[in-house]
Amino acid sequence: MPLTTRSASLRKPPRIFAAALVAAALLLPLRNAMADQSAAPALTVSLVTPAERDWPETVPASGWLKPWQEAIIASETSGLRVTEILADVGSVVKKGQTLVRLSQDSVQADLRKQEAAVVTAQAKLTKAKANADRARQLRSSGALSDEKIVEYFADEQTATASLASEEAALDSQKIKLDQTTVTAVDDGLITSRSAELGAVVSSGTELFRLVRQQRVEWQAEVSARYLSHISEGLSVDIDGPDGRPIQGKVRLVGPSIDTNTSRAIVYVALPQDVQPRTGLYVTGTIELRTTPALTVPETAIVFRDGINYVFAAGEDKRVRRVRVETGRRTDGEVEIVSGIDKSARVVTSGGAFLSNNDLVKIAGEG
Repeated sequence: MPLTTRSASLRKPPRIFAAALVAAALLLPLRNAMADQSAAPALTVSLVTPAERDWPETVPASGWLKPWQEAIIASETSGLRVTEILADVGSVVKKGQTLVRLSQDSVQADLRKQEAAVVTAQAKLTKAKANADRARQLRSSGALSDEKIVEYFADEQTATASLASEEAALDSQKIKLDQTTVTAVDDGLITSRSAELGAVVSSGTELFRLVRQQRVEWQAEVSARYLSHISEGLSVDIDGPDGRPIQGKVRLVGPSIDTNTSRAIVYVALPQDVQPRTGLYVTGTIELRTTPALTVPETAIVFRDGINYVFAAGEDKRVRRVRVETGRRTDGEVEIVSGIDKSARVVTSGGAFLSNNDLVKIAGEG
């Protein structure tokens, strides 16, 4: 090889090396920028340690708001016409208040007729009693035969029984007259009205229906597996139909279980001054016993792929994603059953924007 050619080939490597040095010099600021960027905090977060609280164990329930007791107001007599209606649906009535009046003309006529029958029976008894008294006086004298004396005594007994019968019939007519005025059987709220002006009613015809004492109860359905833990007097929190909570007490635990749903009815009494509309379906919880709970704010929970997580910060200001099992929830807090302990420092919000091992800036720290 000629000398000039060899010299040229020996000069090429230094040029390539120089080019590599130039490229490295150009890439170094980019690498440093990337390193600085990776070391920058992903987010500014606030931390909280789990709180220890005493929370009641609860049983979820749902069911209908229904009247505590319904009273049916019906006609006790038949063949009479409705002449006056004094109440309507939604009326609040008192016990003994007049609701309906029925026609009285025929009843009053029968009453006067029966009063006359009583007077007639009294007259017959007076006559029979006089004859019987005479028979008693003359029995020893022999002026009257024994047959006649027995007849007078029998007439007296018959007249006495007849008067009693007519007086009973008179009482019956008075009762029928009273029944022409239909009254409320208890204090309450009228929820339905079947009475129609001019209608001829028969015995037992329903005229009104009312909620006794305006008391409403919650008939809550619960799973049968909870029944052994539920007893009378337990506190109940109900999600009211207007968005306001209602506090109640367990009045009665139903004696039977539905074989189709494996659920039982728990009857919950509401306060006297709480009178929600009946027929509404609401949910709530029955409080069983109070137990300790480790809680964090609900905002600290990150839900991904059907699993609950929290982000816990370490001393190096990096966060790690921790899978947790949650339990009870109340007042914006959630119980942590497992996954972290009370010494953990949990990110209160913004976890949805974090990844495992992210560097974070902690609010309040330099």
